[in-house]
Amino acid sequence: MKSVVHVTHEAVQKIGGIGAVLQGLLTSQTWSSQVDRDILVGPLFSTDGSATTRLGSNGEVLYSSMDGIVRHPFGHAFAEIERKFHVNIVYGRKVFFDSATGVKAFPEVLLLNVNHYDQARSNHFKFRLFEKFAIQSNKYEWIWDYEQYCRIAEPALEALHAVGCPEGPEPAVILSHEYMGMPTALAAHMLAPDRFRTIFYAHEVAPMRRIVEEHPGHDIAFYNALNYAHLHGLNVNEVFGPQDSFYKYPLVDAARHCDNILAVGDDVVRELRFMDRAFEKQSIDLAYNGVPAFAISLSEKLAARDRLRRYCQNLLGYEPDFVFTHVTRLVLSKGLWRDLRVMDHLEPLLRRDHKTAVLFVLSTETSARRLDDVLNMEAGYKWPVAHREGYPDLTGGEAAYYVGVQEFNARGRNGKIIYLNQFGFSRQTCGERMPQDMDFMDIRKGSDVEFGQSIYEPFGIAQVEPISFGGICAFTELCGCAGFARRAAGSKPVDNILQVDYTAAAQINRNSLTEILSIDRSARDGIEDSVAGQIAAALYSRLPTEERHFAKLLQNGYELAQKMSWEVVARDYVLPGIDRAIQRRSMQSRALAGR
Repeated sequence: MKSVVHVTHEAVQKIGGIGAVLQGLLTSQTWSSQVDRDILVGPLFSTDGSATTRLGSNGEVLYSSMDGIVRHPFGHAFAEIERKFHVNIVYGRKVFFDSATGVKAFPEVLLLNVNHYDQARSNHFKFRLFEKFAIQSNKYEWIWDYEQYCRIAEPALEALHAVGCPEGPEPAVILSHEYMGMPTALAAHMLAPDRFRTIFYAHEVAPMRRIVEEHPGHDIAFYNALNYAHLHGLNVNEVFGPQDSFYKYPLVDAARHCDNILAVGDDVVRELRFMDRAFEKQSIDLAYNGVPAFAISLSEKLAARDRLRRYCQNLLGYEPDFVFTHVTRLVLSKGLWRDLRVMDHLEPLLRRDHKTAVLFVLSTETSARRLDDVLNMEAGYKWPVAHREGYPDLTGGEAAYYVGVQEFNARGRNGKIIYLNQFGFSRQTCGERMPQDMDFMDIRKGSDVEFGQSIYEPFGIAQVEPISFGGICAFTELCGCAGFARRAAGSKPVDNILQVDYTAAAQINRNSLTEILSIDRSARDGIEDSVAGQIAAALYSRLPTEERHFAKLLQNGYELAQKMSWEVVARDYVLPGIDRAIQRRSMQSRALAGR
């Protein structure tokens, strides 16, 4: 049996990209036909609430000593592990369902509460990490995010053994989704090398994200520095200084010890090799993320678009000619200010042709507002056209972004931005001025353009979700989805994709690392404004104005999305990468045995 263990902080709740990857892979028919058993391993973040809350609304708890539930033959073994390590175990099953394909998956879920972990065992494990992999945990053990994943490692392996994983002679595969799973992968490498194969699933390269976000030149400086370093044989520590003060660095660096690495984008591969020259010899396979790929009719497309236009009419008093969207998390890496720059350059084009546009930005940095609060804000000061700082409306980060929105809206006549700092996209979440028949998929199906001009984006699932529905997706060259789209499109140009490259500005002296690293906010602003003008012109020339234009974008987008679906990702990328990890270790073992 092929068993896959996913170690992740999103074992129960979908928070970001990893949750989307689990949903996409586990509900693909290819994955379900080739993987017999999936086990999700992660921390139990809270002991509050009842047993029914442990695994979410679509989960079933079979064992939880803290809740008095022992409905499983593994219970006795779990209890021994709990006593040995001073942990609590929650075990059960969770349902994943894809409404588009009808596929259901029922992975096992193993959560560990490690708040009261045995200190002596923790110290011994950290000593082993230092002895074997030169990881100095004493630098980071005051950081709970580091500490909890170290504590999970050994009891997780014993719990996997208790539930009969792996079954039979075939080793199970541990997928370390990001740095969180690396202590467990390293523990398997040390303690159970015959039972497990290990893979680092690189959804990003955390030390690189930090550098990009903190440097005033952002991606423009970083990726030009990376290119220079590649030509001159330098690594990240030699270019940007020692990185080992960052607790994620040694865990990501230790990925070199895994049997394989799966990288979600082409630049992720380059970033890993920028970590250390050892990664030049390490096997790294591309494993792009998937794109929703299901067909809708032209009438469905236009109906969704009309609902968005009606919503704009209800809010601003006009039905726009064009509808732009950006659905994203409100974090620095998403580069939301770049949308404002492009809108600035679109404004004179719209005025020239007497056209109008609206950009719906759906992003928040907190949980969903209550409907009562939304209705009060809507009635009190016309939310979401207007906002006020403070609860229940704008948080600090949202207020900072809204300043730019206000400035643009004050200047713009033909283009406007509506900022929705709320989860969901329906009347039940966004108030009574939203059309009654609106639902979340309308913002994907009805969009003419989806922005995604990130400064750091290992893949960017949200950026490409509208492709299947005929949307034009504008994202940066550094996004992993850019490489996937190029492969899927081949030599055929596709108007649905607009790839943007802020790092290729002519004014950058690429022969001087000093000048590259000296790119500051002022220099970046100039480059971004220049590139934004080019993007605006390219976008405007592609905007659909007739039904035949919409029909062509819809057809081409769906054809492209089919080549970028989760079925393709599972079949052509992830599963072969898992097989290669198993085969490589087997070949190494045979070679050693023959000496």
